[in-house]
Amino acid sequence: MTPDLQRILCIKTSDIGDLITATPALAALREAFPTARLDVLTSAHAAPILEGTGLADQVLIFPLRAYERAADLLKPAALWQLVRFLRRLRAERYQAVLLFHQLSTRFGAWKHAAVVLGTGAPIRVGLADGRAWFLTQRVHDQGFGVRHQAAYWLKVAAQLGAADSPERFPLRVGMSELDAAWAAQHLPESGYVAVHSGSGALNVARRWSAEGFAAAAEHFAAQHGSRIVLIGGVGDDSEALIGQLRTPPINLVGKTTLGQLAAVLARCAVFIGGDSGVMHLAAAVPHLALYTPFGATNHFAWQAWRPHGGEAVIARSGVLCSPCAYIGKSVGLRSGCAARTCMRLITPEQLIKGESQTAIVQRARPPALEVLGVPLDRLTFAEFLDQIGVWVSESGAARLICTANPELVMLAQHDVLFYTILRRCALVTADGVGLLWAARHLGAALPERVTGSDSLPLIAERAAREGWRLFLLGAAEGVAARAAARLRERFPTLQIVGTYGGDPSPAAEDQIVALVNAAHADILFVAYGSPAQEKWLARNLPRLQVHVALGVGGAFDFTAGVAQRAPLWMQRLGLEWLHRLIKQPWRWRRMASRLPRFVWAVLRRRSRPPRGFEGIGGQYG
Repeated sequence: MTPDLQRILCIKTSDIGDLITATPALAALREAFPTARLDVLTSAHAAPILEGTGLADQVLIFPLRAYERAADLLKPAALWQLVRFLRRLRAERYQAVLLFHQLSTRFGAWKHAAVVLGTGAPIRVGLADGRAWFLTQRVHDQGFGVRHQAAYWLKVAAQLGAADSPERFPLRVGMSELDAAWAAQHLPESGYVAVHSGSGALNVARRWSAEGFAAAAEHFAAQHGSRIVLIGGVGDDSEALIGQLRTPPINLVGKTTLGQLAAVLARCAVFIGGDSGVMHLAAAVPHLALYTPFGATNHFAWQAWRPHGGEAVIARSGVLCSPCAYIGKSVGLRSGCAARTCMRLITPEQLIKGESQTAIVQRARPPALEVLGVPLDRLTFAEFLDQIGVWVSESGAARLICTANPELVMLAQHDVLFYTILRRCALVTADGVGLLWAARHLGAALPERVTGSDSLPLIAERAAREGWRLFLLGAAEGVAARAAARLRERFPTLQIVGTYGGDPSPAAEDQIVALVNAAHADILFVAYGSPAQEKWLARNLPRLQVHVALGVGGAFDFTAGVAQRAPLWMQRLGLEWLHRLIKQPWRWRRMASRLPRFVWAVLRRRSRPPRGFEGIGGQYG
């Protein structure tokens, strides 16, 4: 506790929702230091949130987010603007600075270090994840979602002696009497259903469908006997939503200030909207029931902060690769992927009933070891086939099996989505002699390679005996059908209930999923190549009506005779990579860059994942 502090600066330069999640910490600081001057540095867009709250004595505005790259500092005007602002901060003679930001990127850490050190404050507080060298007091950053964002900032404030009591500090948003009067004029009654169909112009991946919003809104409007109010700003999907509604709504899109919007929400009974600043604004209204579909972003970190209770329903589709943004200590895919299947699969019924598919990790067993953060399972091919048999005999969701070789492990070190999928699937087998070496080096030897290429004929042989039904998806046009014909020749009782080429593009996935489901297969093989096949399976797994799904790369080509596999003696010696290099010399550059780096990475990091990927794949995303 430092009771003599009289000048404190809090830094939160992100958008509306980010600043709102910092208001509990600001309230805790105001309580702990009632006579201190408490200033807040934020963005111009978010600053009105603090008007009338009494949480800040002075709100400082600076577009710090305009400096996202080192190149931005090379512009003389921008650099001079930053220098002048830092001089102004230093002149304020702050005694303590609190940074309410995760240091997720190297440049971001240096940027915030420049601002924090530029103040000259002797006490500098924030989250620490290895880049917090410039802070004097640190709170351990456990990763996005291990704590709610608001809880993290309360922990930071507590370093100065503020109370770390979430139940005492709800979200706060400024709203004046004039704002309340404006809202009363436009909404003379109460109990409305507010709908926000946007998510900010830079994060359209968070948006749900206009059809979904319309169905949910009309359900609650009928339930409450009230009208629908559309809120938000320019760039939202409001026109599409209006086209889906059967009755005309009250349209306040682009017509409110933040204070007026808060007052509008205070006159509503239900809010429906995606992860956005408007959702956090709604969460600050105690009586308002919130219904929020979550897809790409981490719901553990960003769901409504309701320490006093209150209805806050989230809906998720259970897509294996969701969340993919703000996971571990990485920003991940901030704008999601092009398919956005995680949002498309959420139904209005799910949101209305609060039936959220929240299961993330599918693991069938604890992994034997991890290589650079990628889990590997210790099992023989016989045990692998037995495990598939168990899953085929069970009812329930499809299980995803991935095979990994050193190339793919190295690819996963830079592809956060692929890394996330490998962490969350049911089994990961060692497809590559390099991984057998890595396992021995780490003291957890694996019994044998369990490869994708060998999986197809071995599973087919077992399927012919057990009556399992197979579907072959992928490869070039006609290859899957030729592979199926050859497998039927080898195993006359084998049931292959469908083949299809197709492609892993988002536009084709609905049709392909319907085709697979209509075939009533037990096991789905996908040959789109890695990591495209694993990404396709991960985002479609919840709606695939199969028991087991796995990517098999070039297995269809080998089985159909389109491509020649390495001779058996090369397979046994683990020299398939050399055979591929001889047949496809263009691969040398990729192999030369990845394989030596794999060995060096294992020697240096052993089991540890990339720095930003720590924590990905567990309960918190």
